[in-house]
Amino acid sequence: MSESPKKKIFNVSVLGRVFGFVKPYRSFFYVSLLLAIVMAAFAPVRPYLIQLTIDKATGKHIHIPHWLEMVLFKTDLSDATKFIITVSIFQVIFIFVETAIRFFFTFITSWLGQNVVKDMRNAVYQKILSLNLGQFDKTPIGTLTTRTINDIESINDIFSDGLIPIIADLLTIIVTLVAMFWIDWRLTLISLVPFPIMIIATYYFKESVNKSFIRVRNAVAALNAFVQEHITGMQVVQAFAAEERELDKFKKINSEHRNANIKAIFAYSIFFPVVEVVLAISTGLLVWWIADRSLDAGLLVAFILYLNQIFRPLRLIADKFNVFQMGMIAAERVLKVLDNEDVTPPSKTDAYDPQKINGQIEFKHVSFAYAEPNYVLKDINFTVKAGETVALVGHTGSGKTSIISLLNRLYHIQKGEIKIDGVNIESFNIDTLRRGIGVVLQDVFLFSGSVMDNITLRNPDISRKQVIEAAKMIGVDEFIMQLPGGYDYDVMERGSTLSLGQRQLLSFIRALLFDPSILILDEATSSIDTESEMLIEKATDALISGRTSIVIAHRLSTIRKASKIIVLDKGEVKEMGTHEELLLLGGLYAKLHEMQFDKKKAVLV
Repeated sequence: MSESPKKKIFNVSVLGRVFGFVKPYRSFFYVSLLLAIVMAAFAPVRPYLIQLTIDKATGKHIHIPHWLEMVLFKTDLSDATKFIITVSIFQVIFIFVETAIRFFFTFITSWLGQNVVKDMRNAVYQKILSLNLGQFDKTPIGTLTTRTINDIESINDIFSDGLIPIIADLLTIIVTLVAMFWIDWRLTLISLVPFPIMIIATYYFKESVNKSFIRVRNAVAALNAFVQEHITGMQVVQAFAAEERELDKFKKINSEHRNANIKAIFAYSIFFPVVEVVLAISTGLLVWWIADRSLDAGLLVAFILYLNQIFRPLRLIADKFNVFQMGMIAAERVLKVLDNEDVTPPSKTDAYDPQKINGQIEFKHVSFAYAEPNYVLKDINFTVKAGETVALVGHTGSGKTSIISLLNRLYHIQKGEIKIDGVNIESFNIDTLRRGIGVVLQDVFLFSGSVMDNITLRNPDISRKQVIEAAKMIGVDEFIMQLPGGYDYDVMERGSTLSLGQRQLLSFIRALLFDPSILILDEATSSIDTESEMLIEKATDALISGRTSIVIAHRLSTIRKASKIIVLDKGEVKEMGTHEELLLLGGLYAKLHEMQFDKKKAVLV
């Protein structure tokens, strides 16, 4: 999602919500603010002490401030040498103290930022886990990855390099200016004559870099989405020799990222020399004014140091403000994810939570659309008795997979109702509902990790013994033991080291192991060789015994044993009955059967 460069970034409500994550660590936040005030108070001390030291060394009579006498335990400092040595030792100690304070300030702000990032990232990932699947259909995975990783990391900058350091720098500038006006207000005004140039340069620098950084963030999101999508689909890219075309697309996105960064670099390359020029002009005016009036050398040195204390944070404050703005942009994007209301509603405290689901299924006038008004299911009505096996048949896109996605509440229907054991599935405890439904999908997804991890999904309640028994039950134990490491074999990301048939077999064990009351086989044997298919079909007979089963398959030979076959076409139920009844009917099912029979006959010829 693109952000307009002209959009006002600073948003109090966004900042307030980000600081909501600071509440558990607010004591550290207050400490960081206190340290910022202390550092600002310390800022004018050393230049002033240097001024006193130079004036004393040149024989000028000076008035030693009361606070300095107290710090030095009212030591007699009338002798110039003794004064210089004592004050110099005090300055060395003061530098160590000031350095320690800066260290703790930097550490605490960074620590605070990292803890906020940790908590916010947990919250975002928890939200992503709860999103309806429709959100993943509409949102590129790379974009969500950017929100969870890159954008949240940028929020850390609000604390480590943004708001709190900006407050510290502004306090330092204010305290230094107060000290300068207190010492010599005329000299202060003279030295600040070029200051408006600095203010104007800072404003334009901030605006220019801000626009560039917004372009950079958009380019980063585009890069992440493109790379994630194309690495996932690399097999398709290479199979169709599309490497050059996809590389050209990537180069365009990457060039946008480079151009945005170069524009920011150009702004930096102008701004910092302007700061140095303004500082040089201020210093020149300072020297001219003091020399023209034969003022003290100590005053000159002190004011030069004061100017550096003003200009040094000003060199960085515009940059820090841009970092802060980028953190705010990132925060706004992250909060949009957290505010997404298209989630699976949590189960109510009084949700229906049976010990075991019997398995009776009823669809009553169900209509569903992934995006209204394009309905993929239209007024679906059917009933599956507990323990009954029902087959769904139809052309690709007829709505078969949509039906099973609705059954375990992966999507929400717009019209009608779905009941299990006579209870609306919306009334079920969602964990109980999904535990009671075992699914073997056509496209098997395996996570990086061992065979054991993928079968159990790292559920500690499932023992290794149970897994082995389930594997033996469907005759898969032998193939697993042939893998290097057996059940501890690393299948790599997406199960890339296993064949499609082997991945299907593992998913079948997974479904069997969770002992569901309702079993759904979605094209479970579509990508398996004949030997593996025989294993699956043999295990299926044992698995569906005593369970409500919904079988989806294009191969009609795999569903002849079903007690009922439901024929779908363009999201509507066209026919319903047994295999023999539908053949006698001579309708859509009979045509599908004839087409497959003719294909097999042609192959045999």
